Amino acid sequence: MKLLHTYTLEIKKSKFIAVYYEINTKEEALEILEMLKKEHKKARHIPYAYKIDNVVRKSDDKEPSNTAGTPIYNLIEKNNLNHIFISVVRYFGGIKLGAGGLTRAYLNAAKEVIKERTD
Repeated sequence: MKLLHTYTLEIKKSKFIAVYYEINTKEEALEILEMLKKEHKKARHIPYAYKIDNVVRKSDDKEPSNTAGTPIYNLIEKNNLNHIFISVVRYFGGIKLGAGGLTRAYLNAAKEVIKERTD
């Protein structure tokens, strides 16, 4: 596994930290997830998506359904990425964003971390 890029976005006092890894196995994805949980103990949510050939996983990590993991995964598909793990760590800032705001925040953080990598 190899960290390719990180990107931080702040919206209404919530902080969204996107990480973009190149991976070869689902074990590597789980390892990264465990590492993120240890590193960001105070984070409210750590949704993610990854794709390794035909193996696909995504999680909203207790955010409203399809507001986090699915938009991240859709971005992976749209950009034809493979052997990729993307997660966006969220620190809640006290202001609710609503489902649309959450989806946009996760999507924009993931978009930027991919863009930074491909620029």
